[in-house]
Amino acid sequence: MTARIDHQIICSMIKDRASVLDLGCGNGDLMSLLVREKNASVQGIELDDTAVRQCIEKGLMVFQGDIESGLTDFPDQSFDDVILNQSMQEVRKVDLVIQESLRIGKRVIVGFPNFAHYYPRWMLFFRGKTPVTKSLPYFWYETPNVRFLSIGDFEDFCRKKHLRILSAVYLGRDNIIRCWPNLFARNAIFVLAK
Repeated sequence: MTARIDHQIICSMIKDRASVLDLGCGNGDLMSLLVREKNASVQGIELDDTAVRQCIEKGLMVFQGDIESGLTDFPDQSFDDVILNQSMQEVRKVDLVIQESLRIGKRVIVGFPNFAHYYPRWMLFFRGKTPVTKSLPYFWYETPNVRFLSIGDFEDFCRKKHLRILSAVYLGRDNIIRCWPNLFARNAIFVLAK
């Protein structure tokens, strides 16, 4: 099975034998890839019961918990990398989670769907309905998303909070977007440091 493009990109950003904490790790597919490809020491935190069971079935170390309140027990700089992939839009206390992630990790890798991609804009403008797309697969009444952020929004957040963006990759359906990412990228992956 071929790994998702965002998982492949994140895996390429991780050093061999790195210690990694995956916040909102889902079913553990990214953690499995990091173990297999990078021989990484991985842990995950996930709230969903079914996803936690799937991680355990894969032999992964996962804690069931809420990432907005469950990071205080980790010591400073206890991980090389902390990953928040496809979970930032579901977090209510964004600033707290980012600051705690930077406290416990040397770097933080954040991946999220770009709500300013041209297709959701088109759907909202011409159809007058909340977009449902491959990267935004939920109807408005069932979405776990509490934030609807764009690449531009996240870059502004980083500037205001004095976070260093070490690198950024903008993704289309199955390729990297290099031109006008806020309009053409479906997803973005940022690497942050203090």
